[in-house]
Amino acid sequence: MTAQSTVSPLLKGLDKSAFHIGSLDDEVRVDKLCTDLLKHLLQHLTKQNGLEPERAGELCHGADYFLREFIIGDRQANIFLVDADQVRQFAGHWYIIRTLEPNRAELGDILDGVATCYAFLNKQRLVSDQKAAEVAKACNDLDYYAARIESFWAIENGGFDRWRAECPLDEPGPA
Repeated sequence: MTAQSTVSPLLKGLDKSAFHIGSLDDEVRVDKLCTDLLKHLLQHLTKQNGLEPERAGELCHGADYFLREFIIGDRQANIFLVDADQVRQFAGHWYIIRTLEPNRAELGDILDGVATCYAFLNKQRLVSDQKAAEVAKACNDLDYYAARIESFWAIENGGFDRWRAECPLDEPGPA
């Protein structure tokens, strides 16, 4: 079986520009497209990679949180244009301030899903080898993100601005 023959019908004709967001209607449409894409990832992980459904679901859940909550919902960005800086902003800042009890284990599970998703997109020839590798590298920097979580909990006496400056979160895109 060639790599091209593993591309599902939805992904074969996928127009990456359809994932651009310029309005609330676009956001709703892109959210649905992303959900469909994640269902294909789940099917790929269980049927082609032989993962247990529970593990495949955990990976898809991690990718879902990053993509639909952060990239689409907060950043208003195209999921195919994600780069390592956005992964770093998510894991080293956004996740920490948006999660009631941020922790390394949960964040590690999320980032495993993100790396898996971008490896899948690469296999489907939807993102480059370079992009998949840079996303994976950013996802694997767990020691840095764990230190960010610890330093967040240790903030005292107005230290938030300094903490924030160490891993700034860019302003979200237009919507």
